[in-house]
Amino acid sequence: MKKILILSVMVLLGCVTVSNAQIQEGNFMIGSDFGSGLINPGNNSILGLNFGLNDGAGYNLGLSPKVGYFVRDNFMLGAVANIGFTKSPESSGSTETTVYGFQALSRYYLSPGEKGVDNLLKHGRFFVEANAGIAGVNVAGGATTNGFAFGVGPGYSYFITNNVALETNLKYNGLVGGGNTTYQNALGLNFGVQVFIPSSRAKELRDNPDMR
Repeated sequence: MKKILILSVMVLLGCVTVSNAQIQEGNFMIGSDFGSGLINPGNNSILGLNFGLNDGAGYNLGLSPKVGYFVRDNFMLGAVANIGFTKSPESSGSTETTVYGFQALSRYYLSPGEKGVDNLLKHGRFFVEANAGIAGVNVAGGATTNGFAFGVGPGYSYFITNNVALETNLKYNGLVGGGNTTYQNALGLNFGVQVFIPSSRAKELRDNPDMR
């Protein structure tokens, strides 16, 4: 039984390899990170989703939907929205934090061996991502900033199928603007799921609405 299990895992991993097919010019990417993707003083959940089960325990919600288009092989341009709301436990004063934003997004995937980087696994790729745009973090009775947001950092895509990837990225996020706090910054670890759609498939969906 153990040998069968090991063989099954090896076959599965062997069927999922990353080639230029997923990240080549003309393809699309759509998905979301879990978490607002911005500075959030009230966020104590690494995944951006946290629900307290006890009365007054508080909760945290956050999503960062992303969409992008590969303008050339390995290089994508797109946009990301930032949505988040946190209510801290009543025992700590029940502070409410609202996060919003809309930013331009760029991403570059490193080829195996490029810049001396080893991509670890055949079904994974390192990338560098950057974003910039408008956003705001508003804490009721606390630090509030609305204005220009930016972020940059490395990430890793692990392809569980030929077109679906689980991702993680470590980013430095900054927010500068008006409010009672003019600048906020933090280092954030995000997780997400992205779907890569070949240009041929996108054309089929566009030309044949019944396929959607």
